[in-house]
Amino acid sequence: MPELPEVEALSRFLGDELVGKTVERVYPVAVHALKTYDPAVTAFEGRAFDGVERHGKFLDLRAGDLHLVMHLARAGWVRWSEKLADAPPRPGKGPLALRVRLAEPANSGFDVTEAGTQKKLAVYVVRDPQEVPGVARLGPDPFDPAFSPAVFAALLTGERRQIKGVLRDQSVIAGIGNAYSDEILHAARMSPFKLAAKLDQEEVGRLYEAIGTTLADAVERSRGLPLRELKAEKKSGLRVHGRKGETCPVCGDTIREVSFSDSALQYCPSCQTGGKPLADRRLSRLLK
Repeated sequence: MPELPEVEALSRFLGDELVGKTVERVYPVAVHALKTYDPAVTAFEGRAFDGVERHGKFLDLRAGDLHLVMHLARAGWVRWSEKLADAPPRPGKGPLALRVRLAEPANSGFDVTEAGTQKKLAVYVVRDPQEVPGVARLGPDPFDPAFSPAVFAALLTGERRQIKGVLRDQSVIAGIGNAYSDEILHAARMSPFKLAAKLDQEEVGRLYEAIGTTLADAVERSRGLPLRELKAEKKSGLRVHGRKGETCPVCGDTIREVSFSDSALQYCPSCQTGGKPLADRRLSRLLK
């Protein structure tokens, strides 16, 4: 799933390519991806993009008073092309969900695609991004200057959930998903099962620093890369997430995994849990 660093890279790339460019045609190929109907997505035709922003994991393409807001979900992506196919795309079972063709350069534009069978890509056309329910619920962004150590500590006060779940909750902190929460906790040397409310001052500070450095480093690694290389760069830059059975690059221990119904987390016992492997979530308690 694209998370804050990948969506930030997407927004910067598309900002460079789209701002000042006029939309010639919009093809809503997968109607199920459209979550709004008024204004229609075709209302962008004849308009010029004048800004690209990110709200957590949401991408926001602005043209005047209209915003094309997208959440790429688990398997969505944006594919830029200097030469789109001449023929209009046909609705079908393929990955293409939306195509935007620009007036200049001729036939340039981008496709929004979604792989797999779980179709959760969401596209909204709104006059204010806050009209999108997921955007309206977002907590503070880690890159916002106002996201201070004090603000972060206040978010954790009284929070009885495990810290892994808190980091992934978009209403608490915007933009962090399954992969980067694993990476942040590894960098902070903290068990994913530790209760957020039980973190002491030193642990809160360590975790705050890990959030900033982990996300900033990931964004920096993505700087200047073509869109087609961003997914591969994300995977290559991860230390523990998705690396079950591999060697921890910090201590040399074997990276382990805890599986859930629809996801899994990875961690290093030596770095994060005092050398103790985490048991199945239904049977284990917090490892301090």
